[in-house]
Amino acid sequence: MKRLIPLLLLLAACSPPPLEAASAPETLVFSGIPTASSITTQQTFLPIVNMLRRETGVEIRVQEPTTYEALINGMRDGSIDIGAFGPQSYVVARERGARITPISAQVKEKGAAPSYRGFGFTHAESGIAALQDLRGRKVCYADRMSTSGYLYPNAALREIGLDPLHDTVPVFTTGHEATVLAVANKQCDAGFAFDEMVDRHLVERGQIQPGQLTKIWTSGPIPGAPLAVADDLPEPLRQRIVSALQTKATADYLRANGFCQGECPVGDATAWGYAKVDDSLYEPVRAACRRVGWESCMPSA
Repeated sequence: MKRLIPLLLLLAACSPPPLEAASAPETLVFSGIPTASSITTQQTFLPIVNMLRRETGVEIRVQEPTTYEALINGMRDGSIDIGAFGPQSYVVARERGARITPISAQVKEKGAAPSYRGFGFTHAESGIAALQDLRGRKVCYADRMSTSGYLYPNAALREIGLDPLHDTVPVFTTGHEATVLAVANKQCDAGFAFDEMVDRHLVERGQIQPGQLTKIWTSGPIPGAPLAVADDLPEPLRQRIVSALQTKATADYLRANGFCQGECPVGDATAWGYAKVDDSLYEPVRAACRRVGWESCMPSA
């Protein structure tokens, strides 16, 4: 028992001082965008959520997402406090009046820029070699609110004179994992998804084989997926969350402080962690929305 006392004192010393009662609600809600993945939001973000629980002293409930709209509306009406967005859904939330600020965005490696890419891909027997070959073909898209799974492909197709809704046979799968599997299983001739889902996640889980899919398109860099915090939270609490997400939401910190072990992937793109960003990072996403038209970028209100 005596050996436990120094450890308990050390843990107490590492914990931030409690917030005043007026600055600390009983519960915060954390949610994200759906991936239609076998890995839940709870599993994906548990190290970060547990770190935030310690940093704030407030219980955090993870709300499993149902749709992109659910996250956008939840942060707009105040029922969600911290959101793990995709770039497009963040931009749409701001356009619809959500009072939120992007705090940090996913980076794949320490010191890397917060960005990723989208892939267009097909299966070996499709006869498709380039975007031009998608005319009249059955194409899987992740979601109308997905940046790499629809927005950037939409812009790329329009640049070569194809309308994805009229010149392809569109199938919206509601997620990147489902899109990749649909193409691998030849339920769609081609599809679009974020890079790690095509190259890494499903291969490592044994759900697709290396080389089973052929890439036909790669996007330019897409701004990293942001964590956003509600502007209306009590300021002392909000500042504590902001500081934690900008300095401690990394594999190195989370592993060193016992929140995870081993590789410790952070976020839904197996990121090393999150780096500080501001709203200006997402101007390229707004530009893509302008190219395809805001009605296409924000398909429903």
